[in-house]
Amino acid sequence: MEIVHWKGILESLLFAAGDEGLSLKQISHVMEIEEFEALEVINSLKEIYEKDPDRGITLVELAGTYQLATKKEHAPYLKKLVESPNANTLSQAALETLAIISYKQPITRIEIEEIRGVKTERPLQTLMAKGLIQEVGRQEGAGRAILYGTTKEFLDHFGLKDLKELPPFPEQLEDDFSEEEANLFFEKFNVDHSVNGFSP
Repeated sequence: MEIVHWKGILESLLFAAGDEGLSLKQISHVMEIEEFEALEVINSLKEIYEKDPDRGITLVELAGTYQLATKKEHAPYLKKLVESPNANTLSQAALETLAIISYKQPITRIEIEEIRGVKTERPLQTLMAKGLIQEVGRQEGAGRAILYGTTKEFLDHFGLKDLKELPPFPEQLEDDFSEEEANLFFEKFNVDHSVNGFSP
């Protein structure tokens, strides 16, 4: 099978899927090829990443799904980026996403996007990098989407002993979520958004 053009398609699919990843079955279905052919493309793309030292990403298999990830040897530089002064800020989108996860955890990316009404992949990556949220499992059923929850660092940043200390939140969280509500969420902590170096 000629697989040169398939590698580019697979790379695009994995990039679009983000940290949710794609199963072999999903890749096979979307690309309209047999699973053994899809696996051949996966291995071919993975080999390219592994053999080229100038590549910053690699292809990994986690919990039955394939996804793109940064190379382990670049971890010191990524850590410096996260810890740099300019990185200690949270956008309004990240604040909104963090508020939703705090109250609705465990929750999937799709469920967060249904509440916010916009894509949430970038805010999730930011919150993960800052250690405020983490993967807490996988949803049952097709696709086994990643479930997100807050971390101990989240509690520390906002001075909470546990999640029971979260202030009451407006009932409309179920149906809609706005910048105003996100601001209200953080104001109820009686702290400003720049707590512990973080600011919107």
